[in-house]
Amino acid sequence: MNAAPTTFTLRRVSVLLRGEAEPIRGWVERSSAGQVARNVVVIVAGAALYGAAMGAWRAPLQGLFCAVKFPLILLLTALGNALLNAMLAPLLGLNLSLRQSLLAVLMSFTIAATILGSFAPLVGFLVWNAPPLSADLASSRSTHAFILLTHVAVIALAGIAANVRLVQLLRRLSGNGVVASRVLFAWLAVNLLLGSQLSWNLRPFIGSPGLPVEFLRQTALEGNFFEAVLHAARRLLDFI
Repeated sequence: MNAAPTTFTLRRVSVLLRGEAEPIRGWVERSSAGQVARNVVVIVAGAALYGAAMGAWRAPLQGLFCAVKFPLILLLTALGNALLNAMLAPLLGLNLSLRQSLLAVLMSFTIAATILGSFAPLVGFLVWNAPPLSADLASSRSTHAFILLTHVAVIALAGIAANVRLVQLLRRLSGNGVVASRVLFAWLAVNLLLGSQLSWNLRPFIGSPGLPVEFLRQTALEGNFFEAVLHAARRLLDFI
């Protein structure tokens, strides 16, 4: 009985992945609660699969925690992005309602989550065959660094593909490449600010060797992502 809605959703995802701007534009202009819900379901499924693979190397429990937190980050970032960009887009030359802004952002995240979900078996295979966590912290840290870089590459690939499709949609909605570029830049800036801070607050994801498996760090609400980057840069300069 659920085959028809599932097939319908998969067809829409395939249209998003191919970047068929005209039907996607129609969906945004006729945005509805049902469309928002379908995108949320795909985002949760894809991000949860990838999150489970992301945390599995540290421990199965860390994989479970990450399967919960990773979709949460994407959805909270999308919501914050939609709220801010519903105000910013008209100022930049693109008149979008809040629901239309939310749907456009969710469509972009749907593409990213679909790509991440498709990579989950490959990443899971990599983690399964990686050297397990051991008492030798030096060896475990090198494995951790390799897995971390793999995740960065996969997530970057998914993000680039999603934003390529997003700018195509924005060009079709605005009819102006300059306006589309302005709106995309604003959206990317909000993604960076919200996504990085939410990731900081909801850490750990992969889980560092030598630290316990936990849902949130005890210092989750202390500091911020940008302070951590600044401190890391200072340590690097002191080392040099």
